[in-house]
Amino acid sequence: MTPIMQIFEVGTRFVAVGLALIAVSAPVGAQQRARTMGLAPGVFAPGPNNAITDVAGVRVGHETVTLGDSIRTGVTAIIPHGGDLYRDRVPAALHVGNGFGKLLGVTQLRELGELETPILLTCTLCIWQAGDALAQYMLAKPANANVRSINPVVGETNDGQLNATRARPGIAAAVNRALANADTGRVIEGSVGAGHGTVMFGWKGGIGTSSRKLPASLGGYTVGVIVQGNYGGVLQMAGVPVGQLLGRYAFQRDVERAAGTPPGGGGFGDAGAERGDGSCMIVVATDAPVLSRNLERMGARAVMGLARTGSSASNGSGDYVIAFSTSLRVRRSPDATLSTNDELGNDAMSALFQAVTEATEEALYDALLMATPVSTRAGRVNPLPRDSVRVLLQARGIRAPR
Repeated sequence: MTPIMQIFEVGTRFVAVGLALIAVSAPVGAQQRARTMGLAPGVFAPGPNNAITDVAGVRVGHETVTLGDSIRTGVTAIIPHGGDLYRDRVPAALHVGNGFGKLLGVTQLRELGELETPILLTCTLCIWQAGDALAQYMLAKPANANVRSINPVVGETNDGQLNATRARPGIAAAVNRALANADTGRVIEGSVGAGHGTVMFGWKGGIGTSSRKLPASLGGYTVGVIVQGNYGGVLQMAGVPVGQLLGRYAFQRDVERAAGTPPGGGGFGDAGAERGDGSCMIVVATDAPVLSRNLERMGARAVMGLARTGSSASNGSGDYVIAFSTSLRVRRSPDATLSTNDELGNDAMSALFQAVTEATEEALYDALLMATPVSTRAGRVNPLPRDSVRVLLQARGIRAPR
C-alpha cells in the first residue's frame, strides 16, 4: 500500500471560525475518546467498553515494536473466541472497499466463508513473517498435532512514513506476545500495536474501537469494530469539515492553486498523501447469528462509516473489512458432513447495518483522538490538535455530554 510519507511537524497557523482563532500546532490536551468531545455517531448505544470486546469472547492484544531511531511498528491480534478456533470455526467474510494492498489468507476465507485462526494486523512488509508466526502458533497446539494445513489471516497498512518497513525485525516475537496479551474488556487505542507507525489525514493515526448494542426489540445483538487507521482524504467529524478548517486536506495544493489563493502551508509534502492515499483495515465482530453472505453485507456498511470520516478510498488506498460472527448457532466444525445453521433473515439485518456503520465511524475518530506523537529519524507526526477540534465542533453545536 502507498505510504503517507514526509508529513513533518508544521509551524503554528491560524484558522478563523466565527470569532475564534484556532491554533494548529503541536498536540494540545490529553488523549480523549470521541464521546468525550460529543462525537457519538448514530442512534444506538455502545456496549460497556465501547469496544469490539463487547462482543462476548472476543479478545484483543497488542505488541508495539520500537527499535532505535527508525523502527516504529507492531502487531494487533483479534481472537474471536477462547475455544479451539481450528475446530470451532466462526463464519466470516471479506469486503473490499479498494484493493490496493496485501491481505494474507483471504482466498480461502472467501471460498469457505470461515475463520480457523485469529486475525492479525501489522505493517505491509511484515505480513508474511506474521503469517508464518501465526501458523506456527496454531500448529504448536497439542490438538493440532496432525493438522497439515492452516490458513492464517493477516491484514496490513503501510507505516513506511514513520517505520523503516523494509527492516522487519522482531515481528514473529511480536505476534506471539500480542496473542499472549490478548484479553477481553478495555482495548488500548492510539499509537499502539499495528497502529504504532500509522498516519491519518496528515496527523498521527492508530488503533480505534467502538461497539453498538441493539435494543431487545431488535434482537439485543452486539456489533463491535476495531480499525487500523492509516489513510487520508478530507477529514470530517460529524459532518464538520475539520480538515479544511484546519488547513490540511487531500488535493489542497491543486485546489488552492486553482482558486488563486496562496498556499496554506498545511500540505502533506508528497503526492500520495496529497491524493488521500494510505490504507485502513477494519475488523467487525457480532454475536448475531449471521453467515458469510450477510457478514459481507455488514462489511460493506463498515465502508460507509469510513466514508463518513472523509475517505474516498483513493486509488492508492487498501481498504478492507473482515467480519465474523461468534454466535454458537452458526459455528462450524471442519469434520461436519452436514451443516445446519439458524441464521438471521435478510429483513433482520438492517439494524445491524446501522450499528456497524455507526461503530466504524466512531472507531476511526477514536484512532485519531487517542493517538500520541511518534518520532523517528525521518521526522515526527503529531496527533490531531484536540482543543482546536473541540472549538470547531462546539461552533456547530456539538458538545461533550454533561
